Amino acid sequence: MSKEFDVVVIGAGPGGYIAAIRAAQLGFKVACIDEWTNAKGGPAPGGTCTNVGCIPSKALLQSSEHFDQALHHFADHGISAKSVTMDVGQMLARKDAVVQQNNDGILYLFKKNKISFFHGRGALDVSQGGLHTVQVSGAQAETLLAKQVIIATGSSARALPGTPFDEVQVLSNDGALRIGAVPKKLALIGSGVIGLEMGSVWRRLGADVTILEGLPTFLGAVDQQIAKEAKKAFDKQGLKIELGVKVGEIKSGKKGVSIAYTNAKGEAQTLDADKLIVSIGRVPNTTGLNAQAVGLALDERGAIVVDAECKTNVPGIWAVGDVVRGPMLAHKAEEEGVAVAERIAGQHGHVNFNTIPWVIYTSPEIAWVGRTEQQLQADGVAYKAGTFPFLANGRARALGDTTGMVKFLADAASDEILGVHIVGPLASELISEAVVAMEFKASAEDIARICHAHPSLSEATKEAALAVDKRTLNF
Repeated sequence: MSKEFDVVVIGAGPGGYIAAIRAAQLGFKVACIDEWTNAKGGPAPGGTCTNVGCIPSKALLQSSEHFDQALHHFADHGISAKSVTMDVGQMLARKDAVVQQNNDGILYLFKKNKISFFHGRGALDVSQGGLHTVQVSGAQAETLLAKQVIIATGSSARALPGTPFDEVQVLSNDGALRIGAVPKKLALIGSGVIGLEMGSVWRRLGADVTILEGLPTFLGAVDQQIAKEAKKAFDKQGLKIELGVKVGEIKSGKKGVSIAYTNAKGEAQTLDADKLIVSIGRVPNTTGLNAQAVGLALDERGAIVVDAECKTNVPGIWAVGDVVRGPMLAHKAEEEGVAVAERIAGQHGHVNFNTIPWVIYTSPEIAWVGRTEQQLQADGVAYKAGTFPFLANGRARALGDTTGMVKFLADAASDEILGVHIVGPLASELISEAVVAMEFKASAEDIARICHAHPSLSEATKEAALAVDKRTLNF
């Protein structure tokens, strides 16, 4: 017996569960399907972000940051913390508890919004009576009929050719979050967000960490002045980053992993490690979706082809998040999920790709929105730049963390903010002001004229805006 809904959402990650909630708020009868399972066999909605991505990685980053502070910085505050040790098992248990809280929170939100949840894998099938058919396989095998379908199946870690993940010694982000003891030597391939964050966690806990990056430039997508400042901090911390390498044969045995590679000078090298984390990007999750049954178009990467409004080539089927074009970011997926639900309701959902913030949760944190100086130069845009160091910020001094800066880029003629780039303490929180400013087409002068609380890290944002006009007050 099939069950009929106005909207069926496949996937309960950030894009899917948010789309389901917004659709329910708009008065639709909604179902959401998700196959993530917890250790007890129960549902674990939240997708990669909640289960093996954003949330657990931040929990480990916080634990490792506390440990690093106790070992190296408490004494500066007059706090004596002798014989500080890390119980990795307890750290992982706390991480798992944080994940469970988020899983339970989503299930509560489904119940609150009267969303029917189905624990299993959703796949498209031939339409029936003018309605889209979605088959649910698993513990709750069902046939669902829907007027509209939103696909939000996310992405998976990309493996190196010929070196599959075993999640014991060759790890994806999943295995990297479940390492049971601090490895003596840890190798990472890829110096992107996941590589830097996981490398930071285990470096703080005592691992000898080496990151191998194929590109010749560190954090090529980041404004290079900011990237160089971050690289200096990571080098000082002892995070070894080799750029311009070409990875060769990888051998995995009982004693660990051996990585053959050629360095930037063309010299043959071998790196032996206890564990290897591979962080070379992600691929869209469309396997098992049965896209061919309804003629759903996929591109050469396996991503679902959509237009600017997230419509697929099949009327009534939409797709959002990592499974479509654009940045693979949880908050981008959320915004697309809301926009699609509103478009289904006849409203005008909107996502501005130019004001999507990016964050790397290392120490120092790195965050940015808009274009980099290099992009503006390549586009031939006349601009003004202003920077302000946290070294000159009173709150940063009081925190004991003065690494980094805030950088503003503004149009030379109109003074409209074109990009804001931050490396330093709580950059992930500070970037929101810049996102709001850019969304409202603010000028650097607008931020420079706004009163910021003293003492606060946000004063560095104001000062960087002042610096665009070469009139900083505290530097």
